[in-house]
Amino acid sequence: MILAQFDFHSFLLRLSNHPRWGCYRRPRRRALLLWLLFLCLPCCIQATTFKVGVMGPWNCDSIYARAYPDAAASLAVSRINKDPTLNQGYWFDYVLLNEDCQSSRAMVGFVNSERYASGFVGPVNPATCEAAGLLGKAWNKPIFSWSCLTDDAEVERYGTFARPLPQASAVLYTVLKYFRWAHVAVITSAQDLWVEVGEGLADSLLIVMCMHSVLLGGEEQQILLEKAEDMKMTDGTYVFIPYDALTFSMPYQKEAYTMLDDNIKLRLAYDAVLTITIDSPELSFREAFREAQEKREIPSHLDADKAHPLFGTIFNSIYFLAKAVESTRKAGKWVMGTSIVENTKDFELEGFSQPVSTDEYGDAVVPYIILDTDGRGNRLWRTYSVDVAADTLRYVGHSIHWPHSSSPDSDSNCWFDSVNICSGGIDAGFVFLIFLMIIALTALGTVLAFYLRRQFQHAQLMKGPNKIVLTMDDLTFINTGNSKKKMNDSHASLGGKSMADLKSLKSVAAHPDNTNIAVAEVDEKQKACNHLPLLLLFNNQGLLAAVQGDWVWLKKFPGEQHTEIKPATKTAFCKLRDLRHENINLFLGFFHDYGIFAIVSEHCTRGSLEDLIHNKDMKLDWMFKSSLLLDLIKGMKYLHYHDFPHGRLKSRNCVVDSRFVLKVTDHGYNELLEAQKIPRAPMKPEERFWTAPELLRDPSLERKGTFKGDVYSISIIIQEVICRAPPFCMLDMSPEEIISKVEKPPPLCRPSVSVDQAPVECIQLMKQCWSEQPEKRPNINQIFDQFKKINKGRKTNIIDSMLRMLEQYSSNLEDLIRERTEELEVEKQKTDKLLTQMLPPPKEKLIDMSACCHPFSSVAEALKTGAPVEPEYFEEVTLYFSDIVGFTTISAMSEPIEVVDLLNDLYTLFDAIIGSHDVYKVETIGDAYMVASGLPNRNGNRHAGEIANMSLDILSAVGSFKMRHMPEVPVRIRIGLHSGPCVAGVVGLTMPRYCLFGDTVNTASRMESTGLQASSTSLSSVALAAYRIHVNIRTVEILHSLKEGFKLDCRGKTELKGKGIEDTYWLTGREGFNKPIPTPPDLLPGASNHGINMDEIPESRRKKLQKARPGQT
Repeated sequence: MILAQFDFHSFLLRLSNHPRWGCYRRPRRRALLLWLLFLCLPCCIQATTFKVGVMGPWNCDSIYARAYPDAAASLAVSRINKDPTLNQGYWFDYVLLNEDCQSSRAMVGFVNSERYASGFVGPVNPATCEAAGLLGKAWNKPIFSWSCLTDDAEVERYGTFARPLPQASAVLYTVLKYFRWAHVAVITSAQDLWVEVGEGLADSLLIVMCMHSVLLGGEEQQILLEKAEDMKMTDGTYVFIPYDALTFSMPYQKEAYTMLDDNIKLRLAYDAVLTITIDSPELSFREAFREAQEKREIPSHLDADKAHPLFGTIFNSIYFLAKAVESTRKAGKWVMGTSIVENTKDFELEGFSQPVSTDEYGDAVVPYIILDTDGRGNRLWRTYSVDVAADTLRYVGHSIHWPHSSSPDSDSNCWFDSVNICSGGIDAGFVFLIFLMIIALTALGTVLAFYLRRQFQHAQLMKGPNKIVLTMDDLTFINTGNSKKKMNDSHASLGGKSMADLKSLKSVAAHPDNTNIAVAEVDEKQKACNHLPLLLLFNNQGLLAAVQGDWVWLKKFPGEQHTEIKPATKTAFCKLRDLRHENINLFLGFFHDYGIFAIVSEHCTRGSLEDLIHNKDMKLDWMFKSSLLLDLIKGMKYLHYHDFPHGRLKSRNCVVDSRFVLKVTDHGYNELLEAQKIPRAPMKPEERFWTAPELLRDPSLERKGTFKGDVYSISIIIQEVICRAPPFCMLDMSPEEIISKVEKPPPLCRPSVSVDQAPVECIQLMKQCWSEQPEKRPNINQIFDQFKKINKGRKTNIIDSMLRMLEQYSSNLEDLIRERTEELEVEKQKTDKLLTQMLPPPKEKLIDMSACCHPFSSVAEALKTGAPVEPEYFEEVTLYFSDIVGFTTISAMSEPIEVVDLLNDLYTLFDAIIGSHDVYKVETIGDAYMVASGLPNRNGNRHAGEIANMSLDILSAVGSFKMRHMPEVPVRIRIGLHSGPCVAGVVGLTMPRYCLFGDTVNTASRMESTGLQASSTSLSSVALAAYRIHVNIRTVEILHSLKEGFKLDCRGKTELKGKGIEDTYWLTGREGFNKPIPTPPDLLPGASNHGINMDEIPESRRKKLQKARPGQT
């Protein structure tokens, strides 16, 4: 019977010209017989195409639409029809059926879907499941849904309903039972689909987030988790489980979720999420998707990274249904809803990215795992595998990362025992009474202990030598020179003004009549009524008061009412009070009274550094500025030495006392805020100019502060002091734009400081301190050492400087001194410039003093101090020699002054050319011009290339050079180059000269003076060497190694005096060198007088030459 049915199915496939049987052809007679057989069979024979209706909210839900249901169904059907174990009976096809997101409309849509499909994969909305089960039973069509939460009894009652995945509530129950979590909650999205899911889960007493996963684009879940983070619900007390991940395989192998990097709050909140999902042990969903694309089974335009993993569930469900259909057919039963569901037992299939099987009861068996983050990164890690059949979990190698290492409390095992009531065998009322008594006793003991401890601590804080808490009785708010009535009137007038209208601290010190100094007149009657009799006039900086005759400064903490000082605050303050240094502002204690909480510190009468910088009446020379900066560096050095980053360093947190000593204040302010549990108010953009870029990107790090962040703040303060202007004042941008560019480079956004506003070393130090990479910034000890070198170790005395300035003001000599100073500086610069022109300039790189033989950065500096200059050996340099062809003849035809003008014009031209090359001019003797590269600053093997490029530029410039007194006579030069070792040193103290010694110098000179051939006469050699660059073989080798396209012609064997015969070359150009080069002249008849043709000499000059050299012309 089975065989007959199989043959009949084959017959129908062949008869219908099915694509799988397209090549099949039989004789007409046999076809006719088959037709007759078909007419004799019953009319109830089943159709050959089994169409699967894939139902889901594909149009109304954008996230589910990314599951690409059309591509998933097409892939599944294509593989089924190619599978020889599944395609023997039916040809499978599919149709997409859209399910409305509104439950009522979804039910109506399912009612109207009967005629479209032979069986259904879906629906997705649990509200439709009951109706779908009843309709499937009435139609006798299979309903395979992975999302229905229908219990087993209802499934059996429907008869045509099956699950391609284990029941989600059963998987969740296994996890909850393992961790003994009995207290549960269900949170759903507003969509009907998720509301119905939540109601179904609530019946099963589970905890889930019924909404789209945030890792796959679910905005509701992101809002929920961020709100939970704000409410401190993600600290380990609660665990959040996303429901949707139970229905597909969440990718985790090599999968990075960038939204956890981009949103710090979300990353912290997601640490409290455990993701239970289908495992893909060998091939992840993304890899399987891309593999199918490579096989061209899935359209290539679909983005694998954006595809929803539900794609795999759709594929598996269709395959599951096809497997059941084929099992039914092989069993010899009619393929209908009830028989298909009965044959969903004991089979296995290879799913999209994981194996799927069923047990003897027809329940789907799929591997589940629990994924968790590590609290820091953007990946999910396998922690446990879920064995639903064994009702347990198995550890797979990666521990769950609980927030703050705190896991939720476990409940009693009796909550998971369906037989007994969870009361422990004792009457529930008695247990509740005992529980209340324990709570009451615990609360009473806690309150009593807290009260006694608070009284003891309060006594320590309020009395004795270690007293740090001050009240109204300890402070005197001074009225300097105003009457009581006037002060009261002032209070009344100030009451209606904002704090911005109050004067600055600087003006308080300068004008004692200013009402910014408050007067405390506390009426005892009012004080007894616990009412504040006055408004303490705290301005935007603080309030001035006096303690035992010493002026102090009060800085108020944010907030309106502070009822107590927490023990952690006292501990933190005791640590701050032990920091004592001349450049650290001393903390004296706290002011705590009438709900006001403030830090009490020493008062510095000159105000803040910001006030001093912006006070245009105060003249600040470099000595003054450097003294303030050195005080700042010494104060920060002390803090860093005691392992205490500042975190809030800026110019307004640096105060200046009456002796003009700068002191760092506000250190430890962030730590006190944290200890007192005071929320930190958001900072304005202009208040974050001093914050390092890495701190701007990490708010948690910004609250703590770092040593490298303090170094960055120091650099911004240096800019303020140098320019006497606010940070970034030279940039035409708003504070918001500046902070945004500093936080997110490129381009790098930093202040611009002119080199004439401060020593170059100071500007270089400032730029090092604001480096983008923290590890490249110097530490505070390096900053201190470098700044001392900038001041040359001198100790600056601000008091003496101020007295001198006052004397200058009184005697009206300030302008005169400034003029004299400027003149002296100009003359010094001229002298230094002249020295650097005569002797090697300072080296470009900073010199390591411990490695140098003498502590001078240049030969000129050494000679100015009278120190000897040690000669230096250079392994390899390139030397340049040139002279003027026929210079003796030209000199004989010219006046002395004309010869001087000629050499000055020519070598001024040469000097301008060498300025654009890494070369050093050694000297000029007569018409000879000597240049070297590779000394005094070594430049690797670039010296030959620098000299060659310079020679080509000089030769090109000489081609158009004209003598002022004889423009008709061309000026020709000959050039020789050679590379090798030499020794350089300064010879003599009177008229010292920087000289080069060695065989390389002699050989380079021979290269310039040697003629074309050894057998040539001297005159022809000279003539043919004009406009040529003669190069030695060593220089040629270096030029070839540079691979810069230098053009070299072999000259041949040349005899060099003292060296013998060697191969030499002509340098004729370089690739990319487009400047014109003069053509070397040929030896013409009458060429004499050292290469000058007599026809080129004017008649008047020729006569002068004949007089100077009778018989030689």
